Amino acid sequence: MVTTTEDDVTSRAGTTKGSNSRRPVRTTARIVVLALLALIFISPLIFMIVTSFKTRAGATEIPPGWIPNPFTTQAYESIFSANGTPVLRWFANSMIAAVANSAIVVLTASLAAYPLARMSFRGKNIVFGAIIATLLIPPVILIIPNYLVVGSIGWLNTLLAIIVPTAASAFGVFFMRQFFLSLPIELEEAAVLDGTNRFQIFTKIVLPLAKPAMATLALLAFLTNWNDFLWPVYVLFSPEVQSLPAGLSTLQTANAVRYDLLMAGAVIASIPVLLIFVFLQRFIIEGVSRSGVKG
Repeated sequence: MVTTTEDDVTSRAGTTKGSNSRRPVRTTARIVVLALLALIFISPLIFMIVTSFKTRAGATEIPPGWIPNPFTTQAYESIFSANGTPVLRWFANSMIAAVANSAIVVLTASLAAYPLARMSFRGKNIVFGAIIATLLIPPVILIIPNYLVVGSIGWLNTLLAIIVPTAASAFGVFFMRQFFLSLPIELEEAAVLDGTNRFQIFTKIVLPLAKPAMATLALLAFLTNWNDFLWPVYVLFSPEVQSLPAGLSTLQTANAVRYDLLMAGAVIASIPVLLIFVFLQRFIIEGVSRSGVKG
């Protein structure tokens, strides 16, 4: 029989009281650390926005200031009114290319990943290994072959040149395969017993459950295409079909750099990315967390 003395009760109460008193301190410390980290990460974004509302001289002042003095929208007015910089046209071109590319990436990756995750056929591991091996090839090596192929089919200086060549994504196949492996196979087995064929299982059961992974992959493909600079410079020549990142590079001259114009263009380019991330944040977190469950 174990007896509890009054000293033991007092000691336990003191320990509990001490831990409870330290808990708010720890919580406050964590909040402060997270707030500082968040401030460090978003400070370049804040400085970009602030600089876009400065004058040409204010954007190059040393040391740089965090408050525009004077506050002006001259940079945005210059970008939108200049004849040689059709920013809205570049924005529309990049949006069309990024949306179309991300849609094709999700479609092709899903169709390729499902057989690799659920179906058995000869050479499946070899095929999957070959797809993963392509991730080891630096993309810059493929510029010349892709340029020759795009030129041979007449796609140079068209949006198809920046939509189709990167539509087959090895990373997308790997990402979707990992997500498909995390889904319970019992759902598909039950559908087979009900007489559902493989394509119906894929379209009516698997794809609805894979919405988080598809949203995540679509966002990653969108960001990759939206931020691509080198490839559009090679294949797009006319200002009317130029993408936004490549078009903004023309704001720099040989003798000077208009930082106010560059920051204004960067703000315009970052708006779709920020909006998409805000609306798809829940799907992104769920898709990334579930895609690494099984190997």
